[in-house]
Amino acid sequence: MIEDDDRIARLVSRALQDDGHGVERAARGNDGLNEALAGDFDLVVLDLMLPDILGTQVLERLVEVRPEQRVLVLSAVPEIGTRVSVLEAGASDFLGKPFAVAELLARVRARLRVPAPGAAARWLRAGPVLLDLRLRRAEVAGSHVELSYREFLLLQHVMRRAGQACSRTELLSDVWGLTFDPGSNVVDVCVRRLRLKLDRSDRIETVRNVGYRFTTD
Repeated sequence: MIEDDDRIARLVSRALQDDGHGVERAARGNDGLNEALAGDFDLVVLDLMLPDILGTQVLERLVEVRPEQRVLVLSAVPEIGTRVSVLEAGASDFLGKPFAVAELLARVRARLRVPAPGAAARWLRAGPVLLDLRLRRAEVAGSHVELSYREFLLLQHVMRRAGQACSRTELLSDVWGLTFDPGSNVVDVCVRRLRLKLDRSDRIETVRNVGYRFTTD
């Protein structure tokens, strides 16, 4: 846990320990980042407002070095744009302060039930697209394509369900970890960016009134 507020840190630590989890805490962003990169943690609970560096910087570095690391952002920042942006940057979940301990524990359990990115077999192929699950990049017509973290998760999701329609609600849940509609076009924007990187713009088709479908034809 990377949290500078001693009261919240004690509350969260006690709740997690009572739920059977081991907890290590850092009060500063740089210290927490170094410990997270040096250790092997199932989950990092990260505050955004830290005394030395921004929590978003910690998140970006963690995801860059360890894309498989699960991160639950726990923050009082209220803006929906901030919540969406940290999920776009690679956070597994976001819980606002103040929070109910029962919800925190439920979210932690839910994140730990989901296999970390990269835990599956390395390669995934659908049609002409080959996805490297370890390096988080695609190979299209023999050319490597770099993907953002969220583009990778989105492409992996639709490729695993090639030929099937994936609803926006499903994508928000499985790719962004959102159990609510943020009221933005975050899914559509990510799909548009991803289409530009594939061999054809209609490789990911729009399914009217439903969502999107990856085609292998």
